[in-house]
Amino acid sequence: MIYFLIYLFLEITLSVEIASKIGGLYTFLEVIFSAFFGLFLLTNFKYTLGSNMAMIFSGEMDIKEFQRLSLFAILGAFLLIVPGFFSDILGVLLQFSAFGTFFARKFLKLKPKNKNKNNNDRGDMDSEIIDVEVIDYRDIRK
Repeated sequence: MIYFLIYLFLEITLSVEIASKIGGLYTFLEVIFSAFFGLFLLTNFKYTLGSNMAMIFSGEMDIKEFQRLSLFAILGAFLLIVPGFFSDILGVLLQFSAFGTFFARKFLKLKPKNKNKNNNDRGDMDSEIIDVEVIDYRDIRK
């Protein structure tokens, strides 16, 4: 609840300050432009999702990071649709994965991913793989 009140205070204060500086017509145009940009991002979200999935398959990110970045991209698009300058700034920043990762670590208290391959207690799939030898019984019978 306190975060919502802080957001509302910042949104109103920033919107009044910027609108008083640039005028009513430019404020109206900015609201319309950002709403169309947010709708554009939502309709083209499949491409963002596809690039994030390609990063999963190449091993550049894990599933949790994929979920987090996809959620931030959609949240950013919705924030662009909502009228207001602060929501537009947050919406644009959430479109970039670096800010989304920073946001997740700072506010959601997520720890950075350990990239050390020698760490055996990471808890991921690599530490649970057992190396086995497969014997083909057809070769033995010949």
